[in-house]
Parts: sequence; structure tokens; C-alpha cells
Amino acid sequence: MSFLLPKLTNKKEVDQAIKSVAEKVLVLRFGKDDDPVCLQLDDILAKTSHDLSKMAAIYLVDVNKVPVYTQYFDISYIPSTVFFFNGQHMKVDYGSPDHTKFVGSFKTKQDFIDLIEVIYRGAMRGKLIVRSPIDPKNVPKYDLLYQGI
Repeated sequence: MSFLLPKLTNKKEVDQAIKSVAEKVLVLRFGKDDDPVCLQLDDILAKTSHDLSKMAAIYLVDVNKVPVYTQYFDISYIPSTVFFFNGQHMKVDYGSPDHTKFVGSFKTKQDFIDLIEVIYRGAMRGKLIVRSPIDPKNVPKYDLLYQGI
């Protein structure tokens, strides 16, 4: 399903998307097109993109093609999903140590839709961090890896 969503293939395109998407949540899925978990997430993103078109713009970013952002967001697990609103990085409290990105695939389409709605409403009120509406059982668990410390 990744062929249904637009891809950003270099740093300039990612920068342009972050700067130009206005009054919508920008969803950047960092991963690989041939990874099974990425394909599962891409399926959810593709199926919800039309329903969320007034609230969100969804793009796919290959971790190997944009290493600058892969390092900047500390993408050590794929897929990782990062959110922006009007050029501002939106953080989400998932009940995990890392609020900067969602790691893994969403369990259901409704989890993703609910999350986008909460981020959108919070961003419209000027918030930079929102609490995740996703049931903690549906949030993938992982250990943070800090390399080079």
C-alpha cells in the first residue's frame, strides 16, 4: 500500500513539507518500503488518508535516503512516525519514555484517526505536547537505545 502515499526522498523535500503544510498535522512515516511492519502501517495510513485529508498530510520517508532526519529523530526502530503542525514538532505522551515519535504500527485504523484528531485539536489550541488517546495495551513497548553515550 506504500505506493498510494507520497514519498519524500531527500532532505530538501522533507524540509519543504515541514515548512509548507499549514493548518494540518504533518505525518512523516520513517521506515523502509520492504519491511513487513512498515507495510502494515502503510496500509493503515493509506486507508485513513482520505478520511483525514482535512486534518492531516501523510508522507513516507525512507530511512536510508534521508539519514540527516533519521539521526536527528533518533530513528533506531522502524517504522517510526513523527508529527508536525505548522512547522512545529508535536510531541505525544504515549506513556512511554519517548514523546517525540510513535514507534511501530498502530493496532487499528481508529487508533490512528483518534491520535490525529487529538494532535490536531491540541495544536489548534497552541499545545506542543498532547496525551495519547490510544489504549496503553495498543502502544508497542521497546527499550530506548542511546548510542555513543
